[in-house]
Amino acid sequence: MSILVDNVGELVTNDEGDGLLGVRTDMAVAIEGDRIAWVGPKAQAPAADQRIDARGQAVLPGFVDSHAHLVFAGDRAAEFGARMAGKPYTGGGIRTTVAATRAAGDDELLRNAGRLVAEARRQGTTTIEIKSGYGLTVADEARSLRLARELSGETTFLGAHVVPAGTDPGEYVDLVRGEMLAACAPYAKWVDVFCDRGAFDEEQTRAILTAGKQLGLGLRVHANQLVEGPGVRLAVELGAASADHCTHLSSADVDALADSETVATLLPGAEFSTRSPYPDARRLIEAGVTVALATDCNPGSSYTSSMPFCIALAVRDMRMTPAEAVHAATVGGARALRRDDIGHLRVGARADLTVLDAPSYLHLAYRPGVPLVSKVLHNGVLS
Repeated sequence: MSILVDNVGELVTNDEGDGLLGVRTDMAVAIEGDRIAWVGPKAQAPAADQRIDARGQAVLPGFVDSHAHLVFAGDRAAEFGARMAGKPYTGGGIRTTVAATRAAGDDELLRNAGRLVAEARRQGTTTIEIKSGYGLTVADEARSLRLARELSGETTFLGAHVVPAGTDPGEYVDLVRGEMLAACAPYAKWVDVFCDRGAFDEEQTRAILTAGKQLGLGLRVHANQLVEGPGVRLAVELGAASADHCTHLSSADVDALADSETVATLLPGAEFSTRSPYPDARRLIEAGVTVALATDCNPGSSYTSSMPFCIALAVRDMRMTPAEAVHAATVGGARALRRDDIGHLRVGARADLTVLDAPSYLHLAYRPGVPLVSKVLHNGVLS
């Protein structure tokens, strides 16, 4: 079936057009199957089997959320409430989620993750990466990724999230890069490690990432969220697709990113939910670093599935312009996943479009918290 998205007042193409976003006005987009077949002035629009009237409003590429932790059970609302009240919390943090996830059945985990994917879709996200990391046993990590694969092709093995309580770190690293990785690799596209204070050090991170690379997995790194450390430069050295968080960076870290193809994925929902300092996106952009925005959706430190919310935070608190934030939430996320078929609306791209109930992409940051997404097409299907 062919579809014509017609009467588009403002089209963000991330291609040729006005400025960073390739904005064009009075446009239409033709879709054949799951691909963009034509983009041009609405007066020249071809015939199609179905017409979607954008009513003069803005249309963007679907958002690309390249960092999310969706396979879990339970929530940590009490932990959030205590943190916001400035009180110590002794409920167990991530161990609480690990215990709840291990105890949950497959149906419960898949239903919860599916709910979050659907929630994200309603807010314009058409591609979402899903990590494991709340199982931390061979069987539970493999199960998490098997379920995640039912919802997304972008799945990431994060057995190296934390060392389980009462476990020897060295023995756990050996398990992760050996038996656990072997069991999880068939369901994963990527391998990730939390390289930071209280998690995994440089040597441990290198060993796990190298083992994953040998099995054909792409590399991602949770890097420099809590303190300056080796995570970012190790990500660059090993050719990782992304270094995620990038909150505490030295000049050497910024230079390394600028001279590489590793994307700096910023996760402002985590800073919002923990009252931590935001990453300095302006510094990265001015150095020539490719920046992505993602939600970091998880039950402990960033329980949001909303890319529009993260765009608003990036503009308000990370000194990004609205155009830079939208670019990071589309093209940036695509580059963080090393995808060239999403994040833009060129001919041949996947037919992933977000139709706003607003005349311009500027309203995403200008009207935070307002449900501005009116329609979403994913692979050419209205959802």
